[in-house]
Amino acid sequence: MDDNPATDDGQAALPDGLDSRAELSEFLRTRRARLKPEDVGIPSHGRHRRVPGLRREELAQLAGVSVAYYTRLEQGNGRNVSAEVLDSIARALRLTDAEHAHLTHLAKPKQQRRKYRAPKRQQVRVALQQLLESMEGVPAYVGGARSEILAWNRMAAALFGDWGKLPLTERNWARLTFLSPDYRELFLDWNSKASDIVSYLRLYAGQHPHDPDLSALVGELSVKSEEFRRLWATHDVKEKGHGVKRMRHPLVGDLTLAYETLHLPDDHEQYLCVYHAEPGSASAEALSLLASWGTDRVRAGSRTPHP
Repeated sequence: MDDNPATDDGQAALPDGLDSRAELSEFLRTRRARLKPEDVGIPSHGRHRRVPGLRREELAQLAGVSVAYYTRLEQGNGRNVSAEVLDSIARALRLTDAEHAHLTHLAKPKQQRRKYRAPKRQQVRVALQQLLESMEGVPAYVGGARSEILAWNRMAAALFGDWGKLPLTERNWARLTFLSPDYRELFLDWNSKASDIVSYLRLYAGQHPHDPDLSALVGELSVKSEEFRRLWATHDVKEKGHGVKRMRHPLVGDLTLAYETLHLPDDHEQYLCVYHAEPGSASAEALSLLASWGTDRVRAGSRTPHP
C-alpha cells in the first residue's frame, strides 16, 4: 500500500535541538520522493502513482532489505542499523557523498552527554587574520559552521559590505541572505545562494542536532522567512566547496566571480573562502576598480573587534 508523501513542515528547530528521529524520517522520505521509477530502471507501466517518487517496497528491493526493515528505518528507528545497510540504501537512493554522510549521522548519532555544553565562541588565529589582510585584490573571509562570518579582508568588505558595522550576531550569511534586502540585490542568483546556505546548515545540523546556537538560528529564520522554511523542508544537504556567483555591485556593476573554499586543518568548523575573477575579464577590471574605490573606506574585520 502506498505511503503518504513527505510533509512540508520541515521539522524546524525545537527548543532543545532537532529531533533526530524525525530528521532521519523526513530525510529518507524526501530522498525517495525525488527518484522516479525510470531513474532506477523500474517500469511504471503508466500506472497512476499516489506518491511522488519510489514506493517504499521499490526502494527496499533496490537496497536489498525487507520492506518492514526499511519502513522501520524511514519511521526514524535507526537503532542497530549496520553501515553495510546504510551503504546499500545510500546507493539505492543515489545519494551524494555529503548526503551519505548526513544519513549516517542521522541514523547512528554520536552519544550526547546528558547536559549539552554550548560551543565556545569561535576565534580566528592571529596568523590567519594577518594572512587575510595581506591578500590584496581578492575578497576573502573566514566562515564558521553555522554560517558565521568570523574574519575578512578589506576587499571582502568592499564587495559584500562593511561587516564590522554589524553586531556580532548579525555577521551571519544565513541572516544576511534571508533577512537583508541588500543581499537579495547583490546576488543575481539569489535562489541558488539561499539554497546553498540552507544545505550547509542542514549538513551541520545532522552532525550537531543539539547545538543551541544552531537551533536558535533555525528557529529565528523559520519565523521570519517563508523562503527559509520552504528550503529547510527540502532536507537538501551539501558541503561548501567551489563554484561561481554572479553579483551586481552598486559601485562597479555586474561581476562573475569564482570562489574556492579551504577548510582549516586545525579547526574543521572554520573555512577560508576566496573569490576571484578570470584574468583579463570585465569582472577582473571591476574588482580592480572596486579595490581602488572601496578599500580605503573600509577596514578588515574579525569577530573580535580591533581595539
